[in-house]
Amino acid sequence: MSTILNPLYYAVSWVIVTFHSILGFLVGKNSHESFKWSASIIGLVVLIRIILIPLFVKQIKSQRALTALQPKMKEIQKRYKDDRQKQSEEMMKLYREHKTNPLASCFPILAQAPIFFALFTVLNGIAKNHPHGLLKGAHLISAQQAKFFGANLSSSFLSTHTDTQTKIVTVLLILFMSATTFTTQRQLMVKGMPKMDASNNMMLQQQKIMLYVFPVIFAVSGVNFPVGVLIYWSTTNLWTLGQQFYVIKRNPTPGSPAYEELQAKRAAKGLTNPPAASAGSTEISDSANNGANKESGENGSATRQRQQPKKKKKK
Repeated sequence: MSTILNPLYYAVSWVIVTFHSILGFLVGKNSHESFKWSASIIGLVVLIRIILIPLFVKQIKSQRALTALQPKMKEIQKRYKDDRQKQSEEMMKLYREHKTNPLASCFPILAQAPIFFALFTVLNGIAKNHPHGLLKGAHLISAQQAKFFGANLSSSFLSTHTDTQTKIVTVLLILFMSATTFTTQRQLMVKGMPKMDASNNMMLQQQKIMLYVFPVIFAVSGVNFPVGVLIYWSTTNLWTLGQQFYVIKRNPTPGSPAYEELQAKRAAKGLTNPPAASAGSTEISDSANNGANKESGENGSATRQRQQPKKKKKK
């Protein structure tokens, strides 16, 4: 297994060492070692997330395609409510026809899983003096001494020789990691998803599961992660939150609250028509207009009756 993953260990360690060397050229070769190693892990996150932007775009397109397919999905559920197998077959057929996947929202996480595992192994190797990839010799000694707010990058909450400072930093990073995961998912559900019926809705149920389950998973498993891995995952969560905020604000899903807000802002600036009013408000406005037209018609006829024709002067 180690032989198969060796190329990934070398790739991850090469990126970290390269960023460390670049930062050494900028801030000084023999100074700020803790800052350089922590910033190198953040640089790894930025590089990976830039590479994953096409996958993120695919995720957004797939989510919007699923949103558009909701009426057809509900129709299939009603038609085959007593036959689960047939229902699943028809659902898969619908996904294939429209080239979408209900698991597309998990693609960025799944794509980062090998990187995450490789970084976890590399940092554990630093702590156990068993280096992987290019983190050897002087780089290994320097990385072993690097700290993040007083906590060793290679230490975890459950490490044998973990001090109080490391435990405090670890707990704070775990809380931040879980909070950003929850906030990102809630932002998507509140602002980025169109209003839909909550009953028997697969997409909404999936989003609710992710809203509550993922933060719990991170909180429970985070005690095993080295501080460097917690920095990596906290940074990638922060990137996801900002990236999603930008997409929801600039290019929201049609029918979502963010889309309605954007249309209202454009309408206020005279750039487009305001969002369509609801059926109830339309009926009220129509009845009000009819009443106003009726009154204006009656007043107009009364005015025409009272108005006397002017006599023309004869030559």
